[in-house]
Amino acid sequence: MSGTEEMNTRGNAGLRGLHDPVVVVAFEGWNDAGSAASAAAEHLADIYDAEPAFSLDQDDFYDFQVNRPQVSLDENGHSQITWPTTEVRTATLPDGRDLVLVQGVEPNLRWRPFCQLLVSALISAGAQRVVILGALLADTPHTRPVPVSVSSRDEQLSAEYGLEPSTYEGPTGIVGVLADALTRAGMKAFSVWAAIPHYVSHPPCPKATLALLSRIEDLLGAQLELGDLPELARAWERGVNELAADDTEVAEYVATLEQQQDAAELPEASGDAIAAEFERYLRRRNDT
Repeated sequence: MSGTEEMNTRGNAGLRGLHDPVVVVAFEGWNDAGSAASAAAEHLADIYDAEPAFSLDQDDFYDFQVNRPQVSLDENGHSQITWPTTEVRTATLPDGRDLVLVQGVEPNLRWRPFCQLLVSALISAGAQRVVILGALLADTPHTRPVPVSVSSRDEQLSAEYGLEPSTYEGPTGIVGVLADALTRAGMKAFSVWAAIPHYVSHPPCPKATLALLSRIEDLLGAQLELGDLPELARAWERGVNELAADDTEVAEYVATLEQQQDAAELPEASGDAIAAEFERYLRRRNDT
């Protein structure tokens, strides 16, 4: 039995018996500006005590000269090597549904078998809907809400949620390939992307992570525990404000972006958008 076949067998077994599972996927690398997407998945793993189900065979999918293993010291001072991989973990949401988290480094090799393996495992888990996270650099000001776009290759799902069809053409990452594979397999997949201000692209970007989690709440109809992310997002914005205040050119550029975004989004301040935000506020208030 090959390494991939062995992982496939163990993965399917590790995801059986789940209750109405929802899936969140994020990959580090090309698809993850500011580490916003991977941080969202890691937040969910931490706050809901996710447990490992299985990981994919590193030798099948990674070029270790591109994604090199990392050496670290344990609490006893002994060195250990951590290999790049993709790990699947499970947890339980407060509403009783199981959560499946797929997180790792974007693979370097054999993307089609990689996606086939994940699709097979998720079908075995009985998952119906998958949220695939991404983040990109954009001309957006840090002082405004982080723009988050949602799309789906599934026409029925797009109609149900009122999603605009994606018009993107060009290179894609593993998230695009996986979304296509999931749709072809008959699963409902959302692609959710946050736009990170390109002038503060260094991770972390908790404001973007928080924006992604808010969209996950909307799509899955589940209230998520956000922990200290709201305060971290406010602290991040204050820090960027201080940096901009010390640089006249940056401050002027941010002001220009603010004017452009405000002018572009003015017609979008619809009653539906305001109502959705108010409903989210009420849900949190009722649970406190």
